This record gives sequence, structure tokens and C-alpha cells, in this order.
Amino acid sequence: MRVPRAVARFNRRITNPAARAVVGRIPSQGVLEHVGRKSGKRYRTPLTVFSTRDGYLILVGYGLESDWLKNVLAGGPTTLRTLGKTVAVSEPRLMSKAEGAALVSPRSRLFYRLFPYNEAALVLTPIFTKRIDPQFRDQA
Repeated sequence: MRVPRAVARFNRRITNPAARAVVGRIPSQGVLEHVGRKSGKRYRTPLTVFSTRDGYLILVGYGLESDWLKNVLAGGPTTLRTLGKTVAVSEPRLMSKAEGAALVSPRSRLFYRLFPYNEAALVLTPIFTKRIDPQFRDQA
């Protein structure tokens, strides 16, 4: 199910500003911070977020023409604030909702399947600022 564009416009102006204050601390909710591909302006978009083994998955509910999705896919700096922590993410890739179901953590899988958005899923991988090879751990 795709949410109508009129609802998207309403949410952008009314719901999102109110939601940004709390969704980064609620399970399965997060704020995606991204940079406009044309304007260079920073945006914060509240979204439903599912944990995966290697990162995060977000269901796309407003269609592939959503500005936040285009901005993230353009490859600008992107962070995700969820459960009170902020994580830099990269390597955005789209897949079907069915493909994404295999990646979602088991505790969230039922909620993921019941969620009505079915157009696509966006997978994001955290950027780790410092990786230490185990054989060199003592030298770090």
C-alpha cells in the first residue's frame, strides 16, 4: 500500500515536526537526517526503522519519488537516530519488502510483515569510525 501524496504533504508540515521530538527514543522509530541533493539543506525525517544483523531497514511508504529517499540514494551524509543513539549510515540500497523480511531481526519480523507498506525497503549500513583488526588490537 502506498500512502497518498496529500497525506505525505500533511505529514511533512504538521505531523513530522511534532514527531521528531520523540521518535528517536521509541522502539522501531527513528529520525533519518539527510542532506538535500539540490538545496544542500539538512532534513530530519521521522520513520519506522527495523534492526537487521548488519544495520537498519526502512519501509518506503510514500513511493520511490519521496524526497527523503532520493536524498539518501544520492549518497550525501546520512545519520539515523534511534533508541537514543545517532549512527552514521551509508551504502543505501533498495529491495522488495519480501527480500527485506529475511534481514529483519526475529523479534521485529511479525511487526514488519504486518506493516502495510509494501512498495520497497531501504537498507542502511552503519559506518564504523575505527575498525581494529584483532591481530593488531594490542597496538591500537
